Formats: sequence, structure tokens, C-alpha cells
Amino acid sequence: MQEISKGKIVGVNGNMLTVEFDEHVIQNEVAYAILGETRLKSEVIRIRGKRADLQVFEDAQGLKEGDMVEFTSELLSVELGPGLLTMVFDGLQNPLNDLAEQHGFFLKRGVYLPPLDYAKIWEFTPISKVGDKVRAGDWMGHVPEGIFKHYIMAPFNLHGEWEVVEIRPAGGCNSRETIARLKNSRGDERRVTMTQNWPVKVPIPCYRRKLLSDETMSMQLRIIDTFFPVAVGGTFCTPGPFGAGKTVLQHTMSRNAEADIVIVAACGERAGEVVEILREFPHLPDPRTGKTLIDRSIIVCNTSSMPVAAREASVYTAVTLAEYYRQMGLNCLLLADSTSRWAQALREMSGRLEEIPGDEAFPAYLESRIASFYERAGLVELNSGERGSVTIGGAVSPAGGNFEEPVTQATLKMVGAFLGLSRERSDARRYPAIQPLDSWSHYKSLVNAKELKIARNVLRRGSEVSQMMKVVGEEGTHIDDFELYLKSEFLDYVYLQQNTFDEVDQGCSPERQRYMFGKIVNILETKFRFNNKDVARRFFLELRQICIDWNYSPFKSPKFEELEAKIDAKVKELHHA
Repeated sequence: MQEISKGKIVGVNGNMLTVEFDEHVIQNEVAYAILGETRLKSEVIRIRGKRADLQVFEDAQGLKEGDMVEFTSELLSVELGPGLLTMVFDGLQNPLNDLAEQHGFFLKRGVYLPPLDYAKIWEFTPISKVGDKVRAGDWMGHVPEGIFKHYIMAPFNLHGEWEVVEIRPAGGCNSRETIARLKNSRGDERRVTMTQNWPVKVPIPCYRRKLLSDETMSMQLRIIDTFFPVAVGGTFCTPGPFGAGKTVLQHTMSRNAEADIVIVAACGERAGEVVEILREFPHLPDPRTGKTLIDRSIIVCNTSSMPVAAREASVYTAVTLAEYYRQMGLNCLLLADSTSRWAQALREMSGRLEEIPGDEAFPAYLESRIASFYERAGLVELNSGERGSVTIGGAVSPAGGNFEEPVTQATLKMVGAFLGLSRERSDARRYPAIQPLDSWSHYKSLVNAKELKIARNVLRRGSEVSQMMKVVGEEGTHIDDFELYLKSEFLDYVYLQQNTFDEVDQGCSPERQRYMFGKIVNILETKFRFNNKDVARRFFLELRQICIDWNYSPFKSPKFEELEAKIDAKVKELHHA
């Protein structure tokens, strides 16, 4: 065991400590500031000569010059192993439910609990055999974790090939018992258990190669899958002002996305929104499994009322957990809400470090930090030939909905899809409130590209007519332009908007989207004959209501086919041959 080195506090600035040390200290090393019987977890964020600056993950009140600090020679890490699913952690991977049971509902300073239940017995099934050669990340066995096979992998920090000299037979054991022993060509031996630690700021690199994904991850939200799709292993952001529906949108994504594992990183959001997640996830029915959504979810919870420094840790903890499950050949969806709060934590610490500020006082390295986070997404081919992915979606909360501020702009440079939420649409109760004219995606849509181009053109030209009508009025608008405006509104109400609280409409399958979109594009291309604008308005209002009822009927059901026939009959009424 490595001897713990010590240092002495020579400066305190909020939750930043300046510590003088004699021994060797490394960047991002974990240290503990000693306050009486309490040990406060910290991280080395800068080293200058024989002085190190540390950010404390707790309230630093009471610390003063002369207090001792212990350096652990270990990087800030998470523990990986079976039992992570269904858990609610803070940013430092403390299990919040266990903390509440032991110390009440108000978190006590300096208390850190093991993230996993080491006493629980898991039914281990070996894959490797004695004599097999393994590399870092290779599957050596598995245990059942809910509906998944949780693969036990060779330690991620192995170098080169190792030989299996001992493997545990099938049967029950806890996560701390030895399941295998490995030996390399130099004669070094390694003991393998079900758990292993990995530093959160280092991506897990144990795969053959990263792949370019051309497969769409369906969110079962029409406006996203059709107009602004997200790829498996892709990245996207959802910037929007307060009250625009970011949280409900993320809940809907987590429930309906074609992902195996959902990880929610509540990074600096208001406690009320996090409470909503904690209340709903254990009861939300999971359409993929028939169980509850929490059974395949992990929640990393670091609200705005918790220590600021732990916000950064919570983001990295969440993405490391996602990478771990990617190593099992699973598709993981990470939803970070909100990366703006994380950036604010970086700004606060940068100010205390007296670094040269960038735009709006954010640190000059803001873009590189955001980039390093989103770059950990991706579709990979594992050593076994299986594929796994991490898809990252970050909510951004720009002040006043200003998308020109630094965090939004830095994020837009990195992501593959931009789902911009609009105050105007949310005030008009048009949900999801994604602005269809400003948003974009670099990924492949579920629907036919030619049909999509027609629909986009109708939306754009309809918006232009709408702006013109605000100046010249309806009476000054030509009947053809007015028809175009009504068609764009029809497309918006019938296809872009979706009722997340309706049992049927909350999730629209890719097959249904293709079918519906083809029908709607046919209507958009149809030339109608209207005698006047009142007739046109009444026609589209009636057609809109039939189509909304169509959205609420199960796909291919008798009700669905009956309403489809009504739509066809309605269109024929005024179809100009």
C-alpha cells in the first residue's frame, strides 16, 4: 500500500484551498482536508512548484491555515460493477438512499459510503477458461442484473495479453471475492473481482475501434426522428429558456428512446426538478420491458443546492458509468441537465484561480472542456466483435434564452444535432417546443429525403406568409399564400406536436412515422380549390381535428383505419383535379 503524503493549508478562498506539500503530488489527485474528525474530499486542480490548489467537494467552512491535508495518490474515480442499475448517486458516487437512511435527509459533511452492496450474492457464470488469453475489457463471465447480463471484464488498466491461470466455477459469490487470476509473460499476477475502479476524467479505451454511426436512435418523437434525428452513438443538445419544456422532453426521451440503459445526470438543476425525476422514474412504465423505467436507469444527482465543485464530478461520473455499460455491448443514453450549471461551476473556480477570463468571464478553456465531454460519446466495436454505444444529450439553460452566449455556442460546435427550444412555441402550448426553423441535425432521418424536403419547404414558406400577414393582414393575402400558411399550420399541429401524456401519442414508432408522414406529405402536395379563405380555414380545422384523433388511435387498429378513411374522404371533397 502506497504511503499517504501530507500537506498543510496555506490559503483558503471559498471552497478552494492552497496547500503546501513536500512529497510527490499529481494533477486530479484526490485529497482529504482534515477538519477535526471530519475528512473533506478534494481534488487537485493546479500544481505550482511545491504548492497545489484544491477544490473541495463539500462546504469548506471551518478550514483554516495550518490544517492538514492528506493526499491519496489516486485519481478521482468511480467504482464499476454489478448493482449500479436502479441506484441514485451524488456526483461523488455516494448512494443517496443509503445516506438518507444513515444520516437523515440533510446530507452530512464528510460522509462517504461505498457505492455498491459488497455483501450481495451474485450468480456468476464463467466465460473464460484456464489457459485463455485476455486483454483489457474482455468478457470473463457474467452475472444477472435485472433484465441484462452484466459482464465481468478483465481490468481496464491491463497492458498487453494476460493468461487466465484460475477461473471461478459457476455459482454464487459477492462482488469482492476473487473470480479469476491472470498472469502475463513477465510473471506478474493480477487478481480479478467483479468490481474495479476507473478515473472519471479518462475515457475507457478498451475497444477495437470507434465507428461512424448511420443508424438512427428513435426517440419516438416525430419532430426529432423525422426532422432532427439523433444517431446511435451521436450527440445532441436541447438549449432553451426556463419553462420551455426541457425536463418533460428529457423524461419522454428516457422512456421512449431505443436505448438499453438510461443515465440521467442532474447537474446543478433545481432540486424540485430532481425530486420530480426521483418520484416518477420508479413508477413510470417502461414500454420496452413492461417494468418500471428505474430498472434500467442510473440517476446521478447533484442539484443547485449541493456543493458547486461536485457539479463537474457528476458529469464525468455519469459518462464513465455510460462507457462501462457500453463495454457490455449495450446502447446507453446519457441525458445531462444542465451543462450550463457545470460551466458556471468552472467559471467560479476559474475566478478563484485568478485565470485570464474569456467571454462572459467563462474560462478560456471552456470549449475544450465541453468538447472532451461530448467526444466520449460514440459507437464502438468491442474486442469480442459486439457493438456498444454512448449517446449524449445535454440540456443547456442560456440566460433569457440567448443562444449566442458562450456555453451554447461552444456546445453547438461539438454536437451533431441541435434541438432548440422556443419560448414562443412553449407560450403557444406547442409541445415539444422545438423550433423547426432554427434547429438542425447532421444525422440521417427515418423518412424519405424527398418527402422531408417538401415538408421543410412548406414550413419555411408558411412562416414567411405568417410574417407577411402580420403586416398586411389576412385580407391582403392571396388565397394561394393563405392556403400555404394553413398547410404549414396543419403540419405543425398534426405532426410536429405530440401529446406526451396520451397513452398512444406519447410514443410514435418509426413504422408509424413513415406511414403517417407519407400521408401528410400527400396532403401538403394536393392542390385544393377554395372559394374563399373562410372555406379554406374551416376545411383545414376539420381535417386537423380528424388527424389529431388519428394520432390518438393505436396503429393499424380498426379505429385507426376508420379515421384514415375519413381523412381520405375529406381531402377528396375539395381536391382540385
